[in-house]
Amino acid sequence: MKRTFIAIFLILFAVTIQAQEKSITSEVSTYYFIRHAEKVKIESSDPELSAEGKLRAVRWAEIFENISFETIYSTDYIRTRNTALPTAQSKGLELILYHPGKIDYEKFLSETKGKTVLVVGHSNTTPAFVNKLIGTEKYKLIDHDKYGNLYIVEITEGTVTNKLLYIN
Repeated sequence: MKRTFIAIFLILFAVTIQAQEKSITSEVSTYYFIRHAEKVKIESSDPELSAEGKLRAVRWAEIFENISFETIYSTDYIRTRNTALPTAQSKGLELILYHPGKIDYEKFLSETKGKTVLVVGHSNTTPAFVNKLIGTEKYKLIDHDKYGNLYIVEITEGTVTNKLLYIN
């Protein structure tokens, strides 16, 4: 009985040590994706955020308060930059601008490996970006009146997990 207990203890101890070593050596890349906040409804290809959109941008910064972003990406539009800006300012980060049609996904993954990243895009580009990272066409375009989708993608040693939260 005593030998069995010692053997079980040693096995559990070895498994625990192995799990701890794996978690220490594993690099986890975590990506948060949001769409820009509400925009002013005017005929313009680059409108400002509406009053409601400005409030949502500040709410995103509050929601992300306890997340240690190392990098924040935004498309080069007023509405996306201004959605990302409150979070970037609260973290002391500069925005990295990207073009949604010219992303080198392998380079992006390489440059952000092991980091926690926020990406701000559009109703069509955000789900497309997430789909590229997860390797499947899981997410559809965001409805034009929806601004609270939060996609979270984690990549650890080639294992990809993803989820979609709705934040109002």
